[in-house]
Amino acid sequence: MMNYYDRYITLNHCFTQGANLHIAETNIDVRFFRFNSELDNWQDEILKSDNNIGENFSFEYPVFLPTGKVKQENAILLLHGLNERNWNKYLPWAEYICYHTGKPVILFPIAFHINRSPQAWSNPRSLTDLLNFRRRQYGDDRSVSLANVALSDRISQNPERFYLSGRQTWADLTTLFGEIKSGRHPLFKEGCQIDIFAYSIGAFLSQIALMANEQDFFTNSRLFMFCGGSIFRSMQGISRSIMDKAAFNRLQDYYVYHFGNEPESRWKHDNAFKAFFRMILPGRLREEREDFFSRIHNRITGVALEKDNVIPYHGVREALGNETTEATISLLDFPFEYTHENPFPLQTKDQRSLNNAFTGIFSRVVSFFA
Repeated sequence: MMNYYDRYITLNHCFTQGANLHIAETNIDVRFFRFNSELDNWQDEILKSDNNIGENFSFEYPVFLPTGKVKQENAILLLHGLNERNWNKYLPWAEYICYHTGKPVILFPIAFHINRSPQAWSNPRSLTDLLNFRRRQYGDDRSVSLANVALSDRISQNPERFYLSGRQTWADLTTLFGEIKSGRHPLFKEGCQIDIFAYSIGAFLSQIALMANEQDFFTNSRLFMFCGGSIFRSMQGISRSIMDKAAFNRLQDYYVYHFGNEPESRWKHDNAFKAFFRMILPGRLREEREDFFSRIHNRITGVALEKDNVIPYHGVREALGNETTEATISLLDFPFEYTHENPFPLQTKDQRSLNNAFTGIFSRVVSFFA
């Protein structure tokens, strides 16, 4: 059995964004590829200031792949959670999946996250004034923190950014899938099968991508959701690691009561919009949404955690429907303290239980994709 603590420390010690790497212990290479994200003209008029963030439009993403293999027939896309500023916790996840399936794992950053965001958004010195401002503004709100202040301020100013970020990422994934499936990507054969491992908000994005199914690229993709899959209304994003209370309340208010009720000229009412719209409220277009997940139930599975307060199990039921959830999603618990944001805490004294928990979850992932 792998030692999760050791793999986490080792991988984070040797991993550097943009620097190709060979991991001798598992005979895995990490290679980086450049991606250029295109801006839709209609988006240009909504939040022009964000169009000047160059990191979001030209960036590199890492791929874990078995050493020596060329032109692969399979790929697994790994999507992360909200407000992530680095790949740290995902490195042992990607290594385990790659090593045990023999398939490349693509770590693709969501728009304005990881290395698609300015370094200032994660630099304490740059954020001090903004942090103090929000603390003065919201007084006793203990959810205000250095870790979440950049995202919280952006969402408070313009909650539309949540949809626009997801929409840009969806468009990027469509481009990436097209590049891979056409054989234009240097790692993959034409017609490559692409599956998805998605955590937290990455699962929500994946559900929408499968539902919208742009250019039929997602028709055969399998999806494993870890701590994800909830209807939007039941997500509880107030966290010192995600966003503060004021930002989350602003986000919920906009999407529950205003989004979709605006003039049609406000947004493109295409498949991506319609899929997102179905995923906001449990009662909205419920039959249509649950029928979709029922039809693809053999292509989705996942694990929810008992003490996950951010993406609760009842929210997954509301999204998928009771029958599909019971058939596809396992509700598990760990014998140590954990959170949604940190399901495998390194400081856990019971390292055996930590290793068992990690291996138990990711052996399910491997079995599903293998």
